[in-house]
Amino acid sequence: MWAFIYQPLLYCYIALGIALPAKPLKKAFHPIHVSTTNISYNNQDSKLEIICTIFTDDFEAALAKQYHAKTDLTKAEMHAAMDALVKKYVTGNLQVKTGTAPLNLNYLGFEINKEATDVYIETDKTPPVKKIAVDVSLLHNQFDDQINIVHITINGVRKSEKLDYPDKRLEQAF
Repeated sequence: MWAFIYQPLLYCYIALGIALPAKPLKKAFHPIHVSTTNISYNNQDSKLEIICTIFTDDFEAALAKQYHAKTDLTKAEMHAAMDALVKKYVTGNLQVKTGTAPLNLNYLGFEINKEATDVYIETDKTPPVKKIAVDVSLLHNQFDDQINIVHITINGVRKSEKLDYPDKRLEQAF
């Protein structure tokens, strides 16, 4: 009796499987959209050193959306073109102040670190930091659930803060 019911269903399933092409598997995704920004004051150089770490696939999507360009941060032959986009994007979505005026951010480059991209920046020489204000809007153009975590280390004292979209500003005193 069960064979009478299941056999036609099996044939329909096989026929549909042959007639309808299977969807290609989507790229693996991660369910959280997060970046980290590490800011450290280097007493020897009197500069703030900044490392932004962003999931590479999310970063490529944000760059493509912002600049309407094909992006691939992992291809060596595209590194120079990607370097220009990364610099423009990160310096446009990150602002650091230790006084009233924003500090000049000098882009040093980026590198791929497993599933993430590390972006390296430093400021011009600045006096010892007593108070700092940071605006971070990385990937806000891409995700409305974006989380940006900021770690600031001055004279060995580390303070961290989590910024949930749409929040982008934090201030810390040392």
